[in-house]
Amino acid sequence: MKIITWNCNMAFRKKAKLILSHQPDILVIPECEHPDKINFDIDFPKPKSMLWFGKNQNKGLGIFSYNDFELTVLDNHNENLRMIAPIRVNKGDIGFNLFAIWANNPEDKDGQYVEQVWKAIHHYDFLISQTNTILIGDFNSNTIWDNPRRIGNHSAVVKRLEDKGIYSVYHSHYKQIQGLEAHPTLYLYRHQDKRYHLDYCFVSEDFLQNLQAVEIGEYEYWTKYSDHVPIIVTFKS
Repeated sequence: MKIITWNCNMAFRKKAKLILSHQPDILVIPECEHPDKINFDIDFPKPKSMLWFGKNQNKGLGIFSYNDFELTVLDNHNENLRMIAPIRVNKGDIGFNLFAIWANNPEDKDGQYVEQVWKAIHHYDFLISQTNTILIGDFNSNTIWDNPRRIGNHSAVVKRLEDKGIYSVYHSHYKQIQGLEAHPTLYLYRHQDKRYHLDYCFVSEDFLQNLQAVEIGEYEYWTKYSDHVPIIVTFKS
């Protein structure tokens, strides 16, 4: 199974074929326009399932699946955390909980970025377990920006997830330390010297044991289309 997240910097309909060339089973696309704005064609074949969240029709959170993976929003979706979506993924006897993330809610006075993830992992605590769990997307956070006086900073999110047996595939695969990542996922204003690691895929231990590959997109290619590069994660069958 291959799952990809990419903050596409809007107009995904014009860029979809770039990411679809990697043959994903599931795509999590922050800053994606509403599917009604997309004309599916040979370059962007219609997915098996698709979901979209947001208020701005040009800039929301899109989730697309291929290869018979079905997506269903879980009943307890917290509308106040609309950009963190709890989704059930099913295909035959395969089933798991996917949390699609775009940590961006300027209406929340408690904090619009990592604070959204902190709230979500508490709200959905009973759904996040050591098995059958993936959290993936643009977290808009990194340990380098930790506010020690804020309870829900990035390090606190990572620790909370690790306490539940949920780990970052990138940090596990490349043996990296939070805050000292060698591979950026955001190039601010597309400048190569303004580089940060803000996009993540956290998985339960069963997925981690079957992790096959983690690829971070290259600056030279992907920044022609977005300030973010994709994270491409492949698991053994």
